[in-house]
Amino acid sequence: MSRVAVKRRILRVNDTARTRKIDSLAAEEPLEIRLDGTPLTVTMRTPGDDFDLAAGFLVSEGAVGSPDDIATIRYCAGATVDGGNTYNVLDIRLAPGVEAPAPRNFYTTSSCGVCGKASLEAVRTVARWSASDDPVELAQSTVAGLPGRLRMAQRVFDRTGGLHAAGLFTADGEPLCVREDVGRHNAVDKLLGWALREGRLPLRNTVLMVSGRASFELVQKAVMGGIPVLAAVSAPSSLAVELAAEEGLTLIGFLRGDSMNVYTGEQRLSRIPTSLTS
Repeated sequence: MSRVAVKRRILRVNDTARTRKIDSLAAEEPLEIRLDGTPLTVTMRTPGDDFDLAAGFLVSEGAVGSPDDIATIRYCAGATVDGGNTYNVLDIRLAPGVEAPAPRNFYTTSSCGVCGKASLEAVRTVARWSASDDPVELAQSTVAGLPGRLRMAQRVFDRTGGLHAAGLFTADGEPLCVREDVGRHNAVDKLLGWALREGRLPLRNTVLMVSGRASFELVQKAVMGGIPVLAAVSAPSSLAVELAAEEGLTLIGFLRGDSMNVYTGEQRLSRIPTSLTS
């Protein structure tokens, strides 16, 4: 089985000394996802929760919305030289009657994001559920506490310092699931796959907290999972804000300490001071 962290000997240099030490690196390996035996996509990911990653990818693409839509997920036998299993190739069999995602360029890296509006229509997916009709309300103090709760759950980050995290929380700030990966889009897909396999979609009355910036792609994944609120510790992109406004999603960025920027859906955030300055 692949490892989530890899040990490597390094040279550490500072002003006064040079020392040799063993460092832990976040593992990054390719995962090929096949659909009914046909290669669908390759993504660079941190090994672990691969079934959730593959299932979540199909949720993001609008292909599945229920655990019954997937017949089987398995690692591919015979993919190695000696005929054994490889943990970098897996195959998904859809249930009878479930249509495969429409063909498009699925190759992804461990970074994410959409380059611009010229590519927008090529990557848009159609949501099964609407975020706009989710009446969830969040206390400002609850939202402010999410980065700390997410950080406490980042076990591999503690060892490597090199992973993004995505956490799914209740409206009261209680963690439901946290996933780590070298790619923030992979971490979110792992959450969506977990939710699909647990029969929790759509994810009403929840908050998606991510460790980096909020890209168009992450907003789209939140929408595809029926998540009404997305919060990030860093900045959103312009397309992310446009899509959040269009889909009725609450988008929060620069969530640090007690401060945050609310870009869309401010009606879901309660206990905002009444004296606001423009």
